[in-house]
Amino acid sequence: MKSMVKFFLYMGLISLIIYTSGCLNKSGKSENTSNVAPETITLERSAEPLVVGNTLPTVGDFVDWATVVLYFANEDGQLVAEQREIPNVVGIARETIRELILGPENSMLDPTIPAGTTLLDIDVNEGLCTVDFSKELIIGHSGGSGTEYLTVYSIVNTLTQFGTIQEVQLRVDGKIVETIAGHVSVDAPLVRDDEIISAMGLPEEK
Repeated sequence: MKSMVKFFLYMGLISLIIYTSGCLNKSGKSENTSNVAPETITLERSAEPLVVGNTLPTVGDFVDWATVVLYFANEDGQLVAEQREIPNVVGIARETIRELILGPENSMLDPTIPAGTTLLDIDVNEGLCTVDFSKELIIGHSGGSGTEYLTVYSIVNTLTQFGTIQEVQLRVDGKIVETIAGHVSVDAPLVRDDEIISAMGLPEEK
């Protein structure tokens, strides 16, 4: 009889301990008794673009630039060298002539290529550069031997700054012509003329 009483007392005591300990939940798994929710870490993608040094990269940041020399006319009838930065691309001679057609940036200089002239083609082969312009090179020219000479040698001197070009053959609409305005022969390859380049350099703008 005493053994039975002790048994039930022990069982009751064990049940009370289990009930009040809170160690097990209904599923038999251990519960979090700290009453603090576990920290949740989330990763979010920023909507802001990547900025380096507070500035966004531009196309110019990825372009290799080259300094070329363009020859324009001054008021004394000479050529003056004007430096310009252009993209250093394959076929830089083509890009250089396109810049020559655009005219000078210095307001004290005059363009040497008639307005409306376009570059049709350019080819460099074994030191000879053949450059083909549209008909506006002739029909848009103001005339005069001095002005014609400046036009011709602004092209020749601009192109012969490159080590791969020693001579220049001018063409208009795909054909070799005798002259541009009736005074300077351009039907054969031409070489550089440094004597027409002004020794005074680039004039200061007013």
